[in-house]
Amino acid sequence: MNKKILLTLALTLLFAWGIFHFKTQLGLLILPLFIGLVLRLYRLMEKDDGSSED
Repeated sequence: MNKKILLTLALTLLFAWGIFHFKTQLGLLILPLFIGLVLRLYRLMEKDDGSSED
């Protein structure tokens, strides 16, 4: 796997843990942060899907 993809995945998982660990302190910011996180993962999967040709 590409190091950039692994780094992005690791940072995304760490960011997800932070969002859900501090959800009471974040308040209304949790929804835009979560949507941004999901979109980041979607773009990562979309890029991976296009490069695999069988």
